[in-house]
Amino acid sequence: MRCHVAFTPAEAAAAQLGIVVDVMRATSTIAQALAAGYRRVLCCAEIDDALALRAELGDEAITGGEREAQRVEAFDAGASPREFREPRAETLILSTTNGTRSIVTAAEACDEVVLGAVRNLDAVAAYARGRGEDVSVLCAGYKGAFAIDDAYCAGRIVRLVGGDRTDAGIAAEVIAERFPTALEGIKARTYGPPGLEEDIAFCAQESVLDVVPRYTRMVGPAAEVVL
Repeated sequence: MRCHVAFTPAEAAAAQLGIVVDVMRATSTIAQALAAGYRRVLCCAEIDDALALRAELGDEAITGGEREAQRVEAFDAGASPREFREPRAETLILSTTNGTRSIVTAAEACDEVVLGAVRNLDAVAAYARGRGEDVSVLCAGYKGAFAIDDAYCAGRIVRLVGGDRTDAGIAAEVIAERFPTALEGIKARTYGPPGLEEDIAFCAQESVLDVVPRYTRMVGPAAEVVL
């Protein structure tokens, strides 16, 4: 069993199991929504695709998402995981700047794809250990570039999964060891707009969700994620 980390989507490497990480905020939000009772999350790269699916599904779905950490005006909700503590529909259609694209990228490279964050850290690491297969942790990053919050979370996953590590896996673990708490690891990243403090604290809550979201199929332009 070997653990690798791709620090950006462009570095995505083939593996039997891919773990997508976008701590702020897509994978945290998807895990929260599914744990709260949403039946599925449809992850879209583009806003127009999300709106088209919303029109097709009607009252079965709501839209959520952001661009540059700001809520998309035409959507029913933003991308904060705190907005999805109670289900408002069966389906959440989500479109974010980085994370939702990364899920599709991982699905193209890996045999199986699940989603990881600090909030479901123990659950996703235990799942990977139980599979006993090669693991590639894919960091969503920010607009194709390195993001330290995702690298921190990836390092925590690598440490918990164990097994052999690539150089990138070792590097991620070194980054994780630099920060004594998840909150400090996430806050190390420089965020654009102000006002994310409550989301940062929420996303830093460690292993409070016992769920492992997994990619199942493409539904039109969207990646379907369920428990």
